[in-house]
Amino acid sequence: MKVLMINSVCGIRSTGRICTDIAEELEKAGHTCKIGFGRESVPEKYAEYAVRIGTPTGVNVHGGLSRIFDDAGFHSKAATKKFLKWVEEYDPDVIHLHNIHGYYLHIGELFKYLKKANKPVVWSLHDCWSFTGHCAHFDGIGCEKWKTGCYGCPQKKLYPTSLLLDNSKRNYKKKKSLFQGLQNLTLVVPSVWLATKVAQSYLGEYSTKIIPNGIDLSVFRPTKSNFREKYGLTDKKIVLGVATAWSKNKGIEDFIALSKTLGEEYQVVLVGVKSDLAPQLPKEILALPRTNNVQELAEIYTAADVFFNPSIQETMGLTTVEAMACGTPAIVYDKTAVPEVVTQRSGIVLPCSIRGFKEAFERATALDKADILAQAEKFEKGEKFGEYIRLYEGCMQ
Repeated sequence: MKVLMINSVCGIRSTGRICTDIAEELEKAGHTCKIGFGRESVPEKYAEYAVRIGTPTGVNVHGGLSRIFDDAGFHSKAATKKFLKWVEEYDPDVIHLHNIHGYYLHIGELFKYLKKANKPVVWSLHDCWSFTGHCAHFDGIGCEKWKTGCYGCPQKKLYPTSLLLDNSKRNYKKKKSLFQGLQNLTLVVPSVWLATKVAQSYLGEYSTKIIPNGIDLSVFRPTKSNFREKYGLTDKKIVLGVATAWSKNKGIEDFIALSKTLGEEYQVVLVGVKSDLAPQLPKEILALPRTNNVQELAEIYTAADVFFNPSIQETMGLTTVEAMACGTPAIVYDKTAVPEVVTQRSGIVLPCSIRGFKEAFERATALDKADILAQAEKFEKGEKFGEYIRLYEGCMQ
């Protein structure tokens, strides 16, 4: 079986690692896999899977035009046509879409090809962009326009950012027309929460399967670490947060407030802080850049006393599972999909407020490490991504 995956990145970040993890499982089972990607670089160990779509310059042009016209996904036409010619030569048995947004792909050309080729298509939704007129997440502001038709987007300046026009109404109509009517499409979502949203959207016509994202337990496990010694934190209670990009909806304001109220015995550590944000954070926060080194990430998870995920825009909460796999209990907000990955024995679920955090910290650190690890083991990648292989095989019958 020949599988083609398409995603914004390959081998890095959560979605890129999901793609390469699935590719490795396919290879173990004797299948062939390629990953079309459009952004950033690929770790050398995954180069054999990677096929670049377009160029970094093309991504910048696409992103720049989208900031003016609010039409992310409707540029990069030449790059997409070139890639689709390669796809025809590769002739995959199954095409597996992941994040098709990210300024690297023309979705009109892609779906025109998919409808013409009539091959089995699996589409893993990692956010809500596929059924809105602009945004990737809407729950933080309680917007429900996506159910009937977007217009006057209140999140126009959030990713995919538009600084001028608001074309959310037109985007919604165009995406609905493109994405509906594919004869052999199966949607995959990582949580019950997202499945519920999809069912209420114009994608509700498709069969939807829930497959939580898996993690590599040979990497994400209790790991020897000198993190505390390196940063002089041997006597501190570490509260850790990890994100690809920090924002209000990811909980940055909650971490700032927390750092000012916890006291000197605590240390808030944030991973994934961009250089422009770091100077704006209070001195009480240890701000670290994003790392694509999963071993380093496992060491940081292991060193923390508690992993705190105050995000209100998660379709699963993969970093929360990674932290638990390293033996670290989680404290999460009762919002979107994150509570689905935490049990009473592996973490604490709070209302959307830092009020009562110290008590939650003490309860979390008293949890049995064996129970925390047992919860993370439910997301072992071989089992979860093996479900994809069975899904591919079922689509071909």
